[in-house]
Amino acid sequence: MFKSGLKIFFALVFTLLMAGSVIAAPPIKIGALFSVSGPAAFLGEPERNTAQMLVNEINKAGGIKGRQLELVIIDTQGDATKAVQGVNKLIKDDKVVAIIGPSTTGDSMAVIPIVEKAEIPLISCAAGIKITDPVKKWIFKTAQNDALAVARIFEYLKKQKINKISILTVSDGFGSSGREQLVLQAKKSGFQIISDETYGPKDTDMTAQLTKIRGSNAQAIICWGTNPGPAIVARNVKQLGIKLPLFMSHGVSSKKFIELAGDAAEGIILPSGRVIVANQMPNKDPQKKAMLSYVNSYQKLYKIEGDHFGGHAWDAIMLLKGAIEKGGDSPAAIRDQLEKITKFAGIGGTFSYSPQDHAGLTKDAFVLVQIKKQAWTLVK
Repeated sequence: MFKSGLKIFFALVFTLLMAGSVIAAPPIKIGALFSVSGPAAFLGEPERNTAQMLVNEINKAGGIKGRQLELVIIDTQGDATKAVQGVNKLIKDDKVVAIIGPSTTGDSMAVIPIVEKAEIPLISCAAGIKITDPVKKWIFKTAQNDALAVARIFEYLKKQKINKISILTVSDGFGSSGREQLVLQAKKSGFQIISDETYGPKDTDMTAQLTKIRGSNAQAIICWGTNPGPAIVARNVKQLGIKLPLFMSHGVSSKKFIELAGDAAEGIILPSGRVIVANQMPNKDPQKKAMLSYVNSYQKLYKIEGDHFGGHAWDAIMLLKGAIEKGGDSPAAIRDQLEKITKFAGIGGTFSYSPQDHAGLTKDAFVLVQIKKQAWTLVK
């Protein structure tokens, strides 16, 4: 009887010790670089909110293979120097196994050499094509490439028999990358750029550039930038009485642009991820279930709609989750598994990475939307 009781006792002790070891398992640390404050806060704030919301949901459901996720967030303020300082902290001090972000193209390009040297997988939330083209071993992205956005706009313009355009781009990383694609694809697709104007990220009036465009024989204007510049352009276009159709980039795909532009936003067309018109997508759309779940969860928690930019962070966290579940939490294993992901229906599109493609999306990741009565409408 005594021996039997002793066996039971040791079995219970063993069970409790095993349970304790599971509970005591260290968290899986993931770093995040977002522009939570500063001029790019309209990007970084929803990304930060979304990433934290999703990590909390994953942890509440038991984590990944019984281990909790720990999200270490650093605010870059949209400053490349702070992004570099932040990525060094995440790698050297916090010992993260992967990083999501930064929010902007400039910040992303600044941290790439550091991440590559440290051999830590990074999933950028920025759009510049140069982030992953050419392919860099440790760098992936979730934001749709600006090249795809340009292709979607040009496809629409061709259908409208418009071939003479004026472009107005901001002189930062995002704008420069967009301008490069506009010029390159215009030559290939038979579009004539009548006027090629730029503006500074802190400029507060673009009437001089728009006056030149008004005096030209352009048939449409394409503005490439992120808030607040494009909203100023929209207001200036209205003030000058310019009747040309105005197109924006996916860099303003959030309600913040409509708020900033006000009535001047009416009629503007831009490429965007499907999430801002999720309820207008057909039920057969493979992304619809994830998009509606995300939008509703974000709305419930933050009392505002989940948007295109927050979706980039949602995709990054979910892609990392899948990679860790399949390969473990070492940086090398995560990188290898990310490269094998195919047909993942996320918020920004259906992702298929490969050794030759770390962006993972086609132009079908974009739809065209038009602003009507202060709301997004799907262009069919």
